[in-house]
Amino acid sequence: MIEKDCIIRPIEEKDCPALRRFLYQAIFVPPGTNPPPKEVVDLPELQLYIANYGKRKGDIGYTATIDSLVVGMTWCRLMNDYGHVDEHTPSLAISLVENYRNKGIGTQLIKTLLHQLEKEGYTQVSLSVQKANPAYHLYCRLGFTVVRETEEEYIMVCKLTE
Repeated sequence: MIEKDCIIRPIEEKDCPALRRFLYQAIFVPPGTNPPPKEVVDLPELQLYIANYGKRKGDIGYTATIDSLVVGMTWCRLMNDYGHVDEHTPSLAISLVENYRNKGIGTQLIKTLLHQLEKEGYTQVSLSVQKANPAYHLYCRLGFTVVRETEEEYIMVCKLTE
């Protein structure tokens, strides 16, 4: 059940510095393995997700706040990232503060983003998820299907229009 005091709102310019922290939290770390250093988000392949966010076509995102604290973010942009399928399909990223996971907040964030993407004329959105990541099941429930896979990841797409 989603937290009753949770407010979902569009990402604003003042939220952009937090994208770096949420991008780091979005990195799946399998149980029993050490997390990467925080500087890993400075690698070019991860900077794709956040550099100059909000300034490009396809930059659409939402925050979840509780008592003025940002507890989750989902965002997408047109980029050639891990979940890339084509130049017309934005790639989605999502991250929640650990204590706020499994409360329906991620579901609401993604549903809000999917609705906005459809409203803006996009026909699909993609993402990449580690095969061992339990979030895979959330994505399936929300209508994402596997279109490609690597040894460690699924590349998934959610069709926004029938």
